[in-house]
Amino acid sequence: MKEKGIPTVDLSLYINGTEADRATFVHDLAKAFHEVGFVAVANHGVPKSLVDGFYTASKAFFALPVETKKHYEVAGMAGQRGYTSFGKEHAKQSTVADLKEFYQIGQEVTDAALSAKYPPNVPVTEVPEFVPLGKDLYRAFEQAGNHLLEAIAVHLNLGKDYFREKIADGNSILRSIHYPPITQEPASAIRAEQHEDINLITLLVGASAGGLELLNSEGNWMPIMPEADEFVINVGDMLQRLTNNYLKSTTHRVVNPPREDWHLPRLSIPFFLHPKGEMDLTCLDSCVTADNPLHYEPITAGEYLDERLREIGLKK
Repeated sequence: MKEKGIPTVDLSLYINGTEADRATFVHDLAKAFHEVGFVAVANHGVPKSLVDGFYTASKAFFALPVETKKHYEVAGMAGQRGYTSFGKEHAKQSTVADLKEFYQIGQEVTDAALSAKYPPNVPVTEVPEFVPLGKDLYRAFEQAGNHLLEAIAVHLNLGKDYFREKIADGNSILRSIHYPPITQEPASAIRAEQHEDINLITLLVGASAGGLELLNSEGNWMPIMPEADEFVINVGDMLQRLTNNYLKSTTHRVVNPPREDWHLPRLSIPFFLHPKGEMDLTCLDSCVTADNPLHYEPITAGEYLDERLREIGLKK
């Protein structure tokens, strides 16, 4: 394992490589998801100019006055579109809010029946390029995520298109997270308390500052330090549930910087890849064995999302 703390795979080998290249990629990705739950992905195909543009627009938005930002906080939306102000979200096992604010951009579809399920995105007048850039990045993340889940479907002998229809027009979320400078001793909170993600997989652009750590199989916290142009990908609870714990949704957190760096903010851009709400998350028969008995009752992705949004304080 490399010093960055997690294995690395090269997505271009799967997209453009030989049959042997693709087989190696499938093996290495599945091994990382089974043993670690995290992997760094090089050559993911998302343009650096798009990532940089969205970073710049995100910084401009979060630099706006608090009262201006609060105009984009939509009541009753459970944080699924627009702005969520500082101190609203917490880890499911914690009562102390994380030290962050964020903005969310969601799925947009042309199908009338589906569009009724997805709230509209919230444009920002003061930074007009922010949401359009986010929508473009959203589509690029979707494409990369589709390749990764296709490889996992191949590994699980489900057929490479198993996830394709389930994630097409799915309820994915692009989140721009701002961790402001720390100005006083935190009330036992860190920037993001230990948690697992809700979705199938998360694709994370390298953050503007360090702090991301995963809890390894020995019970130790380990820093994750990808190369500048790599993505960090992790298994979410929905994929862990579907595979009856064969693929690991690993606990992770964002720790506070050393006190001398408290004045530095942190910006992070994860893409939470969700399926459509009706996807059945019943454990795959092939993942239920004598050595790994059934761990979960049947549930749909939509039901599970609602349950978890209540646990983390975004939905009442």
